[in-house]
Amino acid sequence: MNIKNEVLVRVYTVLALVVVAAVLIFAQAINIAVIQGDEWRKVGEKSYVQMRSFDAERGNILADDGSLLATALPFFDIRFDLMAAGLTQEIFDANVDSLAHCLAVHVDQQYTPGGMKSELVRLRQEGKRYHLIARNVSYIKKEQISQFPIFRRGQNGGGFIAERLATRKRPYGSLASRTIGYTKKGDNKRGVKDTKVGLEGYFDKTLSGKQGKRLMQKVHGDQWIPVSELSEIEPTTGNDILTTINVNIQDIAHEALLRGLNVHNAEDGVAIVMEVETGEVKAISNLSRTENGWVENYNNAIGRAIEPGSTFKLAPMIALLEDDLIDLNDKVEISLGEKEFYDEVMKDASKESFNLDSTTMRRAFEISSNVGIAGQIFKHYRGQDRHGNIKAHRFLNHLKKMNLHSPTGIEIKGEAKPRIKNPDKNEDDWSGTTLPWMAIGYELLLTPMQLLAFYNAVANDGIYMKPHLVTEVQQFGETIKKIKPKVVRERIASLKTIKKAQELLLSVVENGTAHKLATSRYQFAGKTGTAQVNYNKFKDQKKDLKHRASFVGYFPAKQPKYSCIVVVSAPNNNSIYGGDVAGPIFREISDKIYSLEIDLHQALNERGKPRMKTKYLPTLNIGYKSDMETVLNFLELPHASETSTEMTATFAIEDTIRLKPRTIKDEKSVPNVVGMGLRDALYVLENKGLRVEIDGVGKVKRQSIKPGTRTRGQTIKLTLS
Repeated sequence: MNIKNEVLVRVYTVLALVVVAAVLIFAQAINIAVIQGDEWRKVGEKSYVQMRSFDAERGNILADDGSLLATALPFFDIRFDLMAAGLTQEIFDANVDSLAHCLAVHVDQQYTPGGMKSELVRLRQEGKRYHLIARNVSYIKKEQISQFPIFRRGQNGGGFIAERLATRKRPYGSLASRTIGYTKKGDNKRGVKDTKVGLEGYFDKTLSGKQGKRLMQKVHGDQWIPVSELSEIEPTTGNDILTTINVNIQDIAHEALLRGLNVHNAEDGVAIVMEVETGEVKAISNLSRTENGWVENYNNAIGRAIEPGSTFKLAPMIALLEDDLIDLNDKVEISLGEKEFYDEVMKDASKESFNLDSTTMRRAFEISSNVGIAGQIFKHYRGQDRHGNIKAHRFLNHLKKMNLHSPTGIEIKGEAKPRIKNPDKNEDDWSGTTLPWMAIGYELLLTPMQLLAFYNAVANDGIYMKPHLVTEVQQFGETIKKIKPKVVRERIASLKTIKKAQELLLSVVENGTAHKLATSRYQFAGKTGTAQVNYNKFKDQKKDLKHRASFVGYFPAKQPKYSCIVVVSAPNNNSIYGGDVAGPIFREISDKIYSLEIDLHQALNERGKPRMKTKYLPTLNIGYKSDMETVLNFLELPHASETSTEMTATFAIEDTIRLKPRTIKDEKSVPNVVGMGLRDALYVLENKGLRVEIDGVGKVKRQSIKPGTRTRGQTIKLTLS
């Protein structure tokens, strides 16, 4: 029993010691957490260090010639750690006057040197470790500040902290700004996701590089300062991307679109230029009207699918030609420009249609006859064939072969999907009127980029190229990855059909709805379009309707180099039609690109020598025969001499210049010098002893003394023009 009692005593003693220890630990915990909590938290914040990541320098976005579209420029926030380990009170007191003077004079002029000194002394007394000196300063300014007294001792010795900012600059301002895009970090605490727009967003990983890491100390709140000036893990600079954007063509498209939108007081507009052979997008401009003027606030060229209207008519024409259902010279019904499909009435906009019962398929396309095109699609693709198959599927299969059912896959996030209705899907709401209205560009949706890619394929002899914006990834100027042009479809239709489609597009410009846009300098081909916005929703209304005018085509017509689309929404002045609104913008773009690129011009020696029209040949020029013949021979102008006199006059007859005799009367009379150049007139008159006064420049138009008047040394006044 004694042994048992002794064991129990020992157990209870140990238990008592454990309880006492637990109570003491709990009491100390309460003391630390509650009573001394604030003090220890301050100590913890001062000593809290960890490895933290920081962003690398972002790569550049380059135009096709290597010029900068977007670049990361070095800007800095300058901060002052007044409690840096190496900044003793002795050093601070000895140099604070000089530092205050430099800061007041060169950085923050709202302080006097004395006021700045008082502020610095106060901040040190408060133990500030992350005081802001200046925001967003340039690299040169940062280097200047780093040499101020105290600061020149570095971070640990002088408390100088320069935080590099990820500042993105665009040397060309708003040019192609939505296509270039931007990235913006979200807020995880608020559930806001990162924003990634345009090329910046699509190639974010390529441009971002790899983050670096450095040891940082938490000073207060969520503020961190680097423990040393050196990084533990250096960041890897982001790679550059070489885009297809041509700065000159982008500027041409932007300015032409802006001018057209202002002329027609429109809501917004799109202009895209693509290289036919490669699918490279050379320019893409999106402008919308806001209270602050015209801005690129959304990429409508890629992100908004719309009913294209009459520019879509090329697709049903290709389908009809490919199935050999009609030829260009076949007669089709126009029905005076109006036709009923079930309970819907379709009308033409062309006045020519109002007087025609029928016309050729070619002419129906040239004047953009809704009735002519839709009537043929309705006739050949409605109902079922003898095997019970829905014939509309044949038409839809042609659209798929033209790749009109798929997004282009261009390197920008948010591309809208095209919508082509299918009679097998209940949700597509297919009806008896769907087929004819699809034929004229309604009841389907396409983005401007998707429609342009289709026209680009027609210009490219049927080869459908993937539209793309980037050709290379570069690292420090060296190519590390090439992105080659991609053929999506080898042939969207037979070459025979494509040639007829090209013929149609050229005839629209030369003889059809775009004939006012034609130019003698070069040929271009294309199609006008005018669509009612939200047709199904507002088709029964007569007032306050909005329209969308468009023109899409390519140039030069024979050997196309570029394709282009222009879409203008809600024009309010003068006209709503594609040929009047969007067409002139297309023409301005093509004119300026044609003038800019000499390779587009046909060499003079590749063309036959034209016969010069009589009105352009020099006529009624009077002068010395030998001089005239010298000039005409030099210019290689055909001429024939019909005189032996010293003086001669030129007359243009058909395509030849005839040299006729011009005689000077006897020496005692005033000669007729009208038509002569000044040099010849002076020679003749002064040899007659006359004094000459001159008014104007050019050839002699009038002389003050009539020819044949006796000479007596008079003064004769010649009027030149």
